[in-house]
Amino acid sequence: MGTKKPTIHWGIIGCGAVTEVKSGPALYQAEGSCVSGVFRRNIHKAHDYASRHNIEHVFTSAKALINSAYVDAVYIATPPNSHCELALQVATAGKPCCVEKPMANSYLDCQRMIAAFEKTEQALFVSYYRRSLPRFIQVQRWLESGAIGKVRQVHWQFCKPANEIDRSGQYNWRTDISIAPGGYFDDLASHGLDLIQHLLGDIKNVSGLHNNQQQLYSSADAISACWQHQDGVMGSGNWNFGASDRRDRIEIIGSAGRIEFSVFQEQPIQLFNNHGEKSLFIDNPTHIQQYHVANMLAHLNGQGQHPSTGYSAAKTSWLMAQILRQ
Repeated sequence: MGTKKPTIHWGIIGCGAVTEVKSGPALYQAEGSCVSGVFRRNIHKAHDYASRHNIEHVFTSAKALINSAYVDAVYIATPPNSHCELALQVATAGKPCCVEKPMANSYLDCQRMIAAFEKTEQALFVSYYRRSLPRFIQVQRWLESGAIGKVRQVHWQFCKPANEIDRSGQYNWRTDISIAPGGYFDDLASHGLDLIQHLLGDIKNVSGLHNNQQQLYSSADAISACWQHQDGVMGSGNWNFGASDRRDRIEIIGSAGRIEFSVFQEQPIQLFNNHGEKSLFIDNPTHIQQYHVANMLAHLNGQGQHPSTGYSAAKTSWLMAQILRQ
């Protein structure tokens, strides 16, 4: 019989909406993992979260959680302008860390985070969990098997209407340029751009344009970009957050076919080539970060390499900064 792996006790900083279904349950339901404590600036909401998710400790500060003997690893799920400062504290404490996406508000901050975790020889993960999802692993298999020949071009179109909060003028940190410089581009487009680099390799040249067409908030709501991957694949993207309807489609064009899929919507992934058309629907798990968490645990237990680390996530932050000309 094998030796049972030790349980990794996580502490969550920022137990807001993303932790309710997507990530929190994934952390405490995985074998060899639990959530021991949480911190949120609103202490009443922190206690409510801990009670509903059966978490023992509620901390009164991020520092207390990070340095607690009850916490082995830290998950930072706060707005992106606080990621760097908190992650540096985790590195100083000598603990592994997972940071929500985008990694930080600047490429320089990403580099500071990487250097700090290199110094303490601790793992730094970023929640670009689509790299771990089975549906996108299948897309990767099609590409690696040559199902569409040599990849020539990739295009992503994403648009959605303004939501009720946007139209009402209510405050939303996701569109506050001082907290999330790219607005919804940071929050949503980062997922797809990270996935595109994961599937097709690093991007070396990029240019972009952006505008605030609706003037509903301080960040840009319309962005266009074109780029070139290191192996010569050409790419382009358009993102608009004030459109009439929602669209989300990536098309990868090769010398012998094409692959189409959605980044966010529950739709089949499709392969078109000389053998015909193949359409596969692969369910996402209820707790969508399940496979991401499993890969973190494997990495921390010396049984694998997580596909989304500070190194890969920093490349995505660099790409977005270039598109927004920051």
